[in-house]
Amino acid sequence: MKTFTHIALILVAGVVLGLVVRQFRNSAVRTDGPGADEVVYGNDNAVVDNATLRPEDVANDTPSKPPEDVEWLSEFELLERSGEMVSTDDLKGAPYVVSFFFSTCPSICVSQNQKLKELQDEFEGQGVRFVAISVDPETDTPEVLREYAARFGADQDQWLFLTGELNYIRRIGAEIFQQPVNKQSHTERFVLVDPDGKIEGFYNWPEKRQLEKLKESIESMLQEEASSKKS
Repeated sequence: MKTFTHIALILVAGVVLGLVVRQFRNSAVRTDGPGADEVVYGNDNAVVDNATLRPEDVANDTPSKPPEDVEWLSEFELLERSGEMVSTDDLKGAPYVVSFFFSTCPSICVSQNQKLKELQDEFEGQGVRFVAISVDPETDTPEVLREYAARFGADQDQWLFLTGELNYIRRIGAEIFQQPVNKQSHTERFVLVDPDGKIEGFYNWPEKRQLEKLKESIESMLQEEASSKKS
């Protein structure tokens, strides 16, 4: 009987000691008051200091910062299919329509450029320009673009096909024309830019009404330009 009593006392003492130790640990990693239910990291889940790691385990211990010389783009210069460089300054003085495409696109780009062909024919000789920028510049070299443009009967002076470096074209799309573009990825929008180089609007070309409004906006710009020249 004494032996049983001794064993029971030892077990009870062990349980009590365990509870005391657990309470002590909890008090070390929690605080009282508001936020007491939030996780507070102690030594059990601490991040290992880089000083204890081998050099090969530390990828880069220097925080990254944005480059100081990068500014938001407001103008661009790209290579045209003719081999000549074309800039935003070259385009000023008349309205122009910007689109993004790539030559190996089997469907949407073909339909899009057929719409541009219609616009080119409708505004032939009126000074309006159409600026198609490739989003697959590695493929779309000036030679490839010359062959592609010929498929649509693109007038070299009126309808420009531009290429360049992909990251630069991404920035042109996002920062200048507010269009999310990536390699072989683009919107179905035409961007109308006025003679001063300011964006007038974005037109979803598959929508017939929006395409008609684009034509009206171009005609309005041409009329204003003609009136200003007379005065």
